[in-house]
Amino acid sequence: MTLTGDLVHLRALEPEDADAFWRWHHDPEAMRWMTTSYPESLAQLRKRFVDLPPNSYERCSFAITTTAESRLIGCVVLRDATPEVGRATLDIYLGEKDTWNKGYATEALRLLCRWAFNDMRLTAIELTVVADNDPARHLYRKLGFVEEGRRRESFRRDGQLHDAIIMSLLAREFID
Repeated sequence: MTLTGDLVHLRALEPEDADAFWRWHHDPEAMRWMTTSYPESLAQLRKRFVDLPPNSYERCSFAITTTAESRLIGCVVLRDATPEVGRATLDIYLGEKDTWNKGYATEALRLLCRWAFNDMRLTAIELTVVADNDPARHLYRKLGFVEEGRRRESFRRDGQLHDAIIMSLLAREFID
């Protein structure tokens, strides 16, 4: 299954996508507001991509590729979905900086939210974003996400503590 828009396609992650992710993980600007982990070799990351579990209701990961040239530019994930309450957590990551602020993330999230609310029958999608990440917060608000709360000093970057904002989008609030 591929979700297709004017700018992007969302498709399943493939093992060969690992090399791009490894490059992005070593770009401080691309990783600025991401939760970092321990260093990982390219071989380790490739193995992790080979061993990825299949997409399911509980966790569904999509590669974001450009419609024009099928270039991998990022990923979007719905995780921790529970059918009992119909909620999932959203993560998005654009690693290719030349695609930032050009509508790719907006369209990727619209495609994903439409699919999640219609096909997965979710009632809400939630996310956490660093309070100082203004471009991301603007994007989420544009799609209808609202701020629900704040975790004070819960993200550390460059020796500084930052607040995290908890946001959610109800199916009936989605701006498509």
